[in-house]
Amino acid sequence: MSSSMKPMSALLSTLRRAGRQHLTASTVGARPRVIGSHVLRIHGYTHVKQTVPNGEAVESATFHVGGRACRIKCYPNGSGKKHYGYTSLFLTSLHDAGTVGLQLSLLDRDGRPSLTRATEQRRFWIGDSAGWGWKDFVKNDDLVEGEHLVDDCLTVLCDVTIHDPSLHAEEVAAPAAAEPFDLRGELGETMWNETDVTIHVGDETFPAHRSVLEAASPVFKADLENNATGKVRVDDMDAQVFKTLLQFMYTGSLPDKNQLEADAATAERLLVAADRYALEKIKAVCEEALCPRVDMGSVGAMLALAERHGCAVLKKACMEFLSIPGNLLSFMTTKGFEELKRTHLRCWSFS
Repeated sequence: MSSSMKPMSALLSTLRRAGRQHLTASTVGARPRVIGSHVLRIHGYTHVKQTVPNGEAVESATFHVGGRACRIKCYPNGSGKKHYGYTSLFLTSLHDAGTVGLQLSLLDRDGRPSLTRATEQRRFWIGDSAGWGWKDFVKNDDLVEGEHLVDDCLTVLCDVTIHDPSLHAEEVAAPAAAEPFDLRGELGETMWNETDVTIHVGDETFPAHRSVLEAASPVFKADLENNATGKVRVDDMDAQVFKTLLQFMYTGSLPDKNQLEADAATAERLLVAADRYALEKIKAVCEEALCPRVDMGSVGAMLALAERHGCAVLKKACMEFLSIPGNLLSFMTTKGFEELKRTHLRCWSFS
């Protein structure tokens, strides 16, 4: 069974996930066909014909198609003596334009072509100084107001198609940062290749999407409201902890409570981070994971943590532990109690 080839950006993302953090890439291939159009309007065409002699032209501004600089040349009285009385139209290029297809049209009052002339593809060289087109595009006596002229204005539409069969090498920019986690399938690859926010946490960089962050966290929404650059720095936070927050904001995936119970330090850091960004579901999981870890050695720090971050469940667990006969008196003899009273519980009475 055949399958389509991954885009280069998706391939680089896959390689970066495999551990290749310093990547460069390039591609070699033929450039695709390029189509470009330009509109030239010449006002007061009757006066222009009276003032511009045979063999002289008026030119459009320079326009670009496929990197080639082009102009339209209009000879109101013909490009040479043999074609006096005609309007001659040509395309000129300041560069070797390659293989070109050309179509020139006069537009009516509604912007529709009233007269069109087209050519087959041909090689267009920079040496074609006179340009490429028609010496006898239209006889001036045949120009009809409302059909070829609108309020004495001649409107020319030029459609250029450039085919370049030569091979070109181009450098491909690798993604600015590795994906923080894997979103399976082509949708995930596309998402990480089209991020608009860059978050710096310590020495690590996380790509993200403004819309996801703003929808998940009112704090991020406020932070990004007037942030035109999309660059955010998060200080005083562990990168792995932030990655857990980011994964939750994208997928709704909560951290494993059993693992947090076994690692109270990580649970505390994650709780503080979740509270900072108003991610209440993660905060609740961390509270539940810390409750079984409340003991005589930790209750002071746990109670202080609960007070600082509004953790009603954790605070209740601490108070229930202290309500066990003998625990409160024992706790009051510890350094943890003195620290707690000094920093958080000055208004509490333990007499």
